[in-house]
Amino acid sequence: MKPVLLTAIYLAFLLPLSAQAAEKTAPTVEELWEIIQKQQAEIEALKNQQQQTAKQAADADEKAEAAVVAVEDSASGIGSASNWADKTTIGGYGELHYNNINNDGIDDKNEIDFQRFVLFFGHEFTDRLRFFSELELEHAVSGDDENGEVELEQAYIEYDIRDNLQTKGGLFLMPVGILNETHEPNTFYGVERNDVESIIVPTTWWEAGAALNGYYDNGISWDLALTSGLAIPTTGNNAFVIRSGRQKVSEAIANDFAYTGRLKYTGIQGLELAGTLNYQSDASQESGDGLGRGLLFETHAIYQKGPFQLRALYAGWDFDGSAVAAADADRQHGWYIEPSIRPWQMLGFYARYEDVYGARTRDQFKQWEIGANYWPHEDVVLKVDYRDRNVDHVDVAAESVDFTAFDLGIGYQF
Repeated sequence: MKPVLLTAIYLAFLLPLSAQAAEKTAPTVEELWEIIQKQQAEIEALKNQQQQTAKQAADADEKAEAAVVAVEDSASGIGSASNWADKTTIGGYGELHYNNINNDGIDDKNEIDFQRFVLFFGHEFTDRLRFFSELELEHAVSGDDENGEVELEQAYIEYDIRDNLQTKGGLFLMPVGILNETHEPNTFYGVERNDVESIIVPTTWWEAGAALNGYYDNGISWDLALTSGLAIPTTGNNAFVIRSGRQKVSEAIANDFAYTGRLKYTGIQGLELAGTLNYQSDASQESGDGLGRGLLFETHAIYQKGPFQLRALYAGWDFDGSAVAAADADRQHGWYIEPSIRPWQMLGFYARYEDVYGARTRDQFKQWEIGANYWPHEDVVLKVDYRDRNVDHVDVAAESVDFTAFDLGIGYQF
């Protein structure tokens, strides 16, 4: 067939069919409106979904920021607490004693006593400024009609003026003797502290005031202190007893201050030499009562060579006044010497000889003592000793008689 004829036949058959299909698929106006409304609804739904998603994201961001702040605050708090704890120290010591004293039935004693329970608290404010304190309970129980006492033995602020110069103010131990500043039970021999330092110095002795301390690379150091003073009684059973003059900074009479100076040398390994002067123009704090000026001189030496150690100390008070002279107590002196050997780290042996003289009648005696210390740990000690005392004047009424004693003790520090 010719092309023209084929085209005509094609058009004759297809055109009517195309018209019918167009008539069937073309949307009406109503259908177009429904389509438009449906599309708008879908668009609004998408917008709402986007808004909700954006809001959820914003809320999540806020919560994340809040969590970060909370964590930072918590970390800051933990850091602050950790910093405080790092600069605060806690320590202490304690000792339990058993004493079996035999003086021919006049005043025999079998006694066990938790003699001291002590806590240390310190805090470093800066590298140059710090605080230190010591709180003590004696004889386990304190209160009315009880044997014990609660005592604040140290509470002072210390400041480094420069590398080799310090000052402190508050309540502190006096710079005198061997035991007065270092008396933890694992640091000395014997269940009881030596009598010379207890009666004459008198250990433990603390006052309130201000002090200055300097030290040098050659081993020389010095201390100067202006403090409250003793108030030694002049009447009663404790008349002219130096130890009874400690006011312990408890509403202490401050009519007369005390002046203290110490010079110490530790420039040779194992050697310590020291001397202290303490002066008070009125040792009773009450003028006209027969006790005036008091002057203490103390000197000691410690020498350590391998397992061997030697300690020696002299201390003496000179007092002015008619009443103290009449009581023959104007010169109260004493000394001791103590050699020891520690052949093993855990075990040591010692002997001590003491002589207290010029004090009141009941406090004049000579005493031998031997014993041993066992350290299961450097900060824990078990002690045993035997004492033999010979008094210069027997005075039963004053309980000043010869005796022998067997003592056991346990002590610690941390």
